This record gives sequence, C-alpha cells and structure tokens, in this order.
Amino acid sequence: MALARKLLAEGLGTTLLLAVVIGSGVMAEQLSGGNVALALLANTLATVGGLYVLIEVFGPVSGAHFNPAVSAVMAWRGALPWSALPPYVAVQLSGAVLGAWLAHGMFDLPVWQLSTKLRSSPGLWLAEGVATFGLVLVILRAPAGRAPAMVAGYIGAAYWFTASTSFANPAAVMGRMFSNSFAGIAPASAPAFVGAQLVGAALAVLVASWLTEDPPRAR
Repeated sequence: MALARKLLAEGLGTTLLLAVVIGSGVMAEQLSGGNVALALLANTLATVGGLYVLIEVFGPVSGAHFNPAVSAVMAWRGALPWSALPPYVAVQLSGAVLGAWLAHGMFDLPVWQLSTKLRSSPGLWLAEGVATFGLVLVILRAPAGRAPAMVAGYIGAAYWFTASTSFANPAAVMGRMFSNSFAGIAPASAPAFVGAQLVGAALAVLVASWLTEDPPRAR
C-alpha cells in the first residue's frame, strides 16, 4: 500500500508537471504575438511556480522525483529500493504522456499529436547534459528543506542559459514528444536528449560524492 501511494504521487505529479509545461507553452504561444522571448519567459515562470508547488505537495509522499533520471540516482544512492525503480519510471513516463493530453484537452486541441520540432545538434545535447548535471547536483547538495525552491530556481535559470531550454528529464522528453506545440520535441530527437541527460546525471553523482566530506572515523 505504501508503494501504491508513492506511485500515485509520482504519476499524478508528473502528469500535472507536464500539463503545466505544455499548457503554459500553448498559452504563451497564443498570447505572445510571435514574440518567442516573451513566450519562453511566460513558459519559464509557469514552470518554476508549478514545479515548486508540486515538489512541496508530493515530496513528503514519494520524493517528488517526476524524473526517471532522478529516481535512478536515488536508487543508486540507496534512497529508493531498486525494486521500486521500474514502477516509478513507468508511472513517470505514462504520467508525462497523460499530462500532454490533458494540456491539449484544456485548449481544445487534438489530444493525439506527435511533435515535428527537431532538436538535434551537438550544442543541444551538451545543453541537456549540463542541465541534468546541474539539476541532480542541486538535488544532492541542497540543504534540508530547501530543495523545492532550489530545484525550481535552477530549472528556471536553465530554461535561459541552456540552448535546449532544459528538459533535464526523460519523462519530460516522453511527454513533449506527444505535443506538436511550443514545448514539443520530435521523436527522432528524443534518444540523444535522453542519452545526454543520463550522462549528465551520472557525472553529477560522481561530483557530488567528491564534494561530500568523508564521515569522521571512529578512533
């Protein structure tokens, strides 16, 4: 029963997160009059606010990962049982797709879509590695009680300092593949994004371990 509650929290949280990301992207595109910078700013602000609230709401239940890369890191560090990792990833990925469909439904768009927005270049792959590296490092190094604000703040900044606008999440890639909108990514571009994200997450774990002080040894 405890795992079921955690899976519900992860699935629902990821659904709402992708609805925020994609829905705010649709709204921003409709209202910005073709001003891409303004649309990105609106998308960023909504994502930062939504992410912060969702982490606060679901964090005490499931950890509020909403991200297979983060869940894998937590399993590696012993904070999540390995047996829980596959169902966590499954509800995150399915929740991301449901979030895309929910956003489309709210704006009277066709629910079923596939993105045609190609995002493929070495710079974008590097950006996704950097974005995910920073996200995981913030999560691992954030002082107790400050992770929600720090994670949301970092993602907001990374929307602007990375060329990829910081997906930093394989579930986000999954959901955004199914939205031919401002926030979308073509399926052909997805594998490289996910690969870069996983490399960034692994490097963050390595660096975080180097930054952590060794516990005092018993004399």
